[in-house]
Amino acid sequence: MKEKVILAYSGGLDTTAIIPWLKENFDYEVICVCADCGQGEELDGLQERALSCGASKLYIEDLTDEFCDDYIVPCVQAHAVYENKYLLGTSMARPVIAKRLVEIARKEGATAICHGATGKGNDQIRFELAIKALAPDINIIAPWRNEKWTLDSREAEIEYCKQHGIHLPFSADTSYSRDRNLWHISHEGLELEDPANEPNYKHLLVLGNSPEEAPEEGEYVTMTFEHGVPKSVNGKEMKVSDIIRELNRLGGKHGIGIVDIVENRVVGMKSRGVYETPGGTILMAAHEQLEELTLDRETMETKKKLGSQFAQVVYEGKWYTPLREAIQAFVESTQKYVTGEVKFKLYKGNIIKAGTTSPYSLYNESIASFKTGDLYDHHDADGFINLFGLSLKVRAMKEQELSKKNNK
Repeated sequence: MKEKVILAYSGGLDTTAIIPWLKENFDYEVICVCADCGQGEELDGLQERALSCGASKLYIEDLTDEFCDDYIVPCVQAHAVYENKYLLGTSMARPVIAKRLVEIARKEGATAICHGATGKGNDQIRFELAIKALAPDINIIAPWRNEKWTLDSREAEIEYCKQHGIHLPFSADTSYSRDRNLWHISHEGLELEDPANEPNYKHLLVLGNSPEEAPEEGEYVTMTFEHGVPKSVNGKEMKVSDIIRELNRLGGKHGIGIVDIVENRVVGMKSRGVYETPGGTILMAAHEQLEELTLDRETMETKKKLGSQFAQVVYEGKWYTPLREAIQAFVESTQKYVTGEVKFKLYKGNIIKAGTTSPYSLYNESIASFKTGDLYDHHDADGFINLFGLSLKVRAMKEQELSKKNNK
């Protein structure tokens, strides 16, 4: 009986060519697993394609709700943004995909898991760290790092498929390298490989308009949250995945969430890409808008620092680690009172605040007012400033004393 390998299968040219390659070089029975994280139309026709290429079966696993509830929501609550711009669309999806690959490997009695990530990118790290954490006994095959893999171009992969009787609708024409799920779509390649070039947004954008092509009239949106979890959009209660779908529609319409970034990959190189994250950008901003009312200063400062670290942990593929669990536990403890309603206007790439309310708001109008009230007297600041600035004053006095001595 042949050993089984689980292949993370997208249906693209790389993973399609990997099916006959695995059978030819390792004599495996190839079982394909396609993870549906909300990418939609990209799943059409995969069953027929995988089986025609030599796979014994194809699992199409709907992970969308798990992805949203267990991976996206913690990142939103942490405000996890890598290098101040990247909302971790690909990074968040890899651990949930790897988890399902391991589960199916156990179910099928497979001895290996194979992925199609290249040797230059971050995904190889994310997949393999997750697999090592969840199933240290399972072998990992990375064709792009294997000496038996000699297919170094799209043309070579297409020719290899033809030699194995596989004729598929792929061409050697160059196009953007993309990764899509419910949260975002990323674009790399073509003119983006030179940071001096402006992105060709008319050719590039998939999820919506550029700000210039967005409607001339803004649109108001209202959202509610309970304990940091989004619950409704414009009065309609929905599960998280449907909220993101609706925000994607609204954000795409108004040119929200288009980011052009040169990021530092884990492997040491810089990479330039354009990300479309319309719904995610809105959700992040709305959640942060509510936290402004409900979190105290010290908690907010600490959360901001840990949120940045959380983003790096996720970006580097370290989801299944004690550190990620510990940071997430802290973040979850801060969400107890993040409940309320936010209102904002979407207009040509901008998210403009239009009001926030919460039963747990720490904002007190009588204190914040310029008028002197019962809870706050302007004169109270005298003693506070004297104490708060005491160390500065002592240091300055010492500098004056030393300066006088030196000038004598």
